This record gives sequence, structure tokens and C-alpha cells, in this order.
Amino acid sequence: MSKKFAVCLVSGGMDSTVSAAIAATKYDVAFLHISYGQRTQKRELKAFRQIADFYNVEKRLEITLSHFKEIGGSALTDSSIKVPEGKLSGSSEIPITYVPFRNAHFLSVAVSWAEIIGANYIYIGATEVDYSGYPDCRGEFIEAFNKVIELGTKPETHIKIVAPLLRYKKSDVVKKGLELNVPFDLTWSCYQDEDVACGRCESCLLRLKGFKEAGVKDPIKYKERQI
Repeated sequence: MSKKFAVCLVSGGMDSTVSAAIAATKYDVAFLHISYGQRTQKRELKAFRQIADFYNVEKRLEITLSHFKEIGGSALTDSSIKVPEGKLSGSSEIPITYVPFRNAHFLSVAVSWAEIIGANYIYIGATEVDYSGYPDCRGEFIEAFNKVIELGTKPETHIKIVAPLLRYKKSDVVKKGLELNVPFDLTWSCYQDEDVACGRCESCLLRLKGFKEAGVKDPIKYKERQI
């Protein structure tokens, strides 16, 4: 790659896809997908591959981290814990869908790959406005991790984490995605189902809320549309 480029963490969801689309307007991009034993692992991987194909991304990496499922403690990785349905969490509470310190692990993988391939930026779709109360999605966390990168990489390595959606509401994410012609129909957000999105889990509710407030219809199908 002749110009600066960015590693984009792409889960297959709408936030990470819009974040990657923003990165692609400025830099050449490399896509990184991390499976971690989540309930919808296969469906998210399918979404990632379709999105990467849509953007004609040649440099892509798929990583599997098995320890989250072994550690447990989250409704996303532990099948004995029910995924909450029917309501949105407040930002002051940490929901049971929180995967402990997950973004630190994801960013660590991204930094390792970025340092090897010479990437200058890491794009992540974290947002702290309409979000589920996850502490590793906050701006302070991103800032602290940028400092960790400075201290923990080679002196000549200069990598910066960019969270372009940090101050966005979900409706803003939708509007930005529409502006950039993001293929929302290829993305997947549901926490618990892999065939048709449930429409009841918090991730589905946040997504539906965003599309409704943006004044457009979500292009994917749902078993239920509670918003």
C-alpha cells in the first residue's frame, strides 16, 4: 500500500461497518474480525466476509479468541445466562451482556497486526452516547490505550486508535452510513439469533431505535419489531 492505511476492527455490526467506511474515505484499509465464542459468532463472521467483499478489501485477518467463552460471565459467551430482552440499559449500569475487558483484547490484537504490517491507525466503532454501558467503549479508555501503544511498541512505531463514532447517537450512525452508502443490509447486530434478528435484545432495540430516529427503515428482517 502506497499511502497511510488503517486496520479496521469489523465485527459485522452497523457501528464497526460505518467506522470502517469512514476510514476508507481517508486511507487504504485492512479489515480485522475477531470471533470470541459469542452466540452469533458464525453469523457475524458471514457478515464480516460479505462487508469485506463489498469494499474489495484484500488485506483481511480473521482471529479466534477462545478464552472469553472459557472465562464466561457474559450472556454473549455463556449459554447458561439469558440474554435480556425488551428494554434498554442505562449508561450507569453494566449489563450482563458486557464481555469483561473485551475491547482491550481486541485492540491488543489490532495493535500487534498493525505494527507488523505498518498500519498507522486502528479504527473501532465504539460509541459512548447510545450504548449499552460498556466501560471499554468510553473515550477515556481509548485515550488510555493510545498511551499504552506508545509505551508498548517499538520506538519507530506510531499507531493511533480512532473512534470516529464516539460522540454519535445511533441515529447519527445511521445517517452517516447512508451518506457513505454503507451496506446496512449486510450487517448483523442481534445478540442471540443467527437466522433472523430477534428484535428484542438490547442490540436489536438500539439498532431499531437508531433507524426510527433517523427516519428510515432498517433493511434487515426481524422476528419482532418492538420499536
